[in-house]
Amino acid sequence: MKFVDEALIKVRGGKGGDGCMSFRREKFIPFGGPDGGDGGDGGSVILEADESINTLIDFRYKREHIAKSGESGRGSDCTGKGADDLVVKVPVGTLVYDVDTEELLGDMVHHGERLLVAKCGYHGLGNARYKSSTNRAPRQTSKGSMGEERQLRLELKLLADVGLLGLPNAGKSTFIRSVSAAKPKVADYPFTTLHPNLGVVRVDEMRSFVIADIPGLIEGAADGAGLGVQFLKHLSRTRLLLHIVDIAPADGSDPVEAINTIYQELAKFSPELAEKERWLILNQCDKLLEEEVEERKQDILSRLNWQGPVYTISALAKQGTEQLCFDIMKKWDPESL
Repeated sequence: MKFVDEALIKVRGGKGGDGCMSFRREKFIPFGGPDGGDGGDGGSVILEADESINTLIDFRYKREHIAKSGESGRGSDCTGKGADDLVVKVPVGTLVYDVDTEELLGDMVHHGERLLVAKCGYHGLGNARYKSSTNRAPRQTSKGSMGEERQLRLELKLLADVGLLGLPNAGKSTFIRSVSAAKPKVADYPFTTLHPNLGVVRVDEMRSFVIADIPGLIEGAADGAGLGVQFLKHLSRTRLLLHIVDIAPADGSDPVEAINTIYQELAKFSPELAEKERWLILNQCDKLLEEEVEERKQDILSRLNWQGPVYTISALAKQGTEQLCFDIMKKWDPESL
């Protein structure tokens, strides 16, 4: 299924039913009086977060969501039937904006959470409502009101505990494949990952966390180079970033430059995201001897003046990945492991 994280839709509540003008007509009752019933309320449009949905692709094909109108009233004081609310399912993690005002209407982060986005139209009154001691035969009714109409922008931000950062071909997809059941595409050319992937890392039967892999960044991504920074928003909800770097790039490039490039693009996109806690992950260490790995690691750290946690792993050979996952879990729940 194609991954879509933004969509524009139109929502409209159902119109209220009109009131009825009617007079009682029965044998031997010449002055029956008014008996026109009220109309029924229209349906409202409600968004509901559903954890079984992970993309906004359906909203690319169905852009209008209009609730049904209420029925008009009838004679014999019969009230028109009200319409059911229209419930539209959206992925958990969806932000809902009003296009005209740019107001954030809601941030739907819990399964089953509901948000009213278009109120129903209210019912009209039948002529029986206008009966009085001085107006025994009212010929007055009211129309049902129109439902609320809005243009909405839906924006999906994935819910994950850990986010992966790095240049294309740094090994992010290989890493998420090695620690979870997720199977993103892996190949020896850049930008094999074209959309975010989520994987559940299960440390034991009762402990797990969710990890998000986004397409790799390159220099100038904040200005639209490569795939740009359109997917960086999916890391804003994460609690920890893993910055994955190839310790021995095949093209001979400098890992320190790669780290600085990613950080600069991150800072351009969001200073808050750039300040989020990052762990440095030096990947593909199986290509070097143990003493070479340590030598390159110390060289990188000294030039970066890195103060945070550092791990040397091989995602392909699954070396060091288990300890890394245990440490991530232990950081949030020290007594669990």
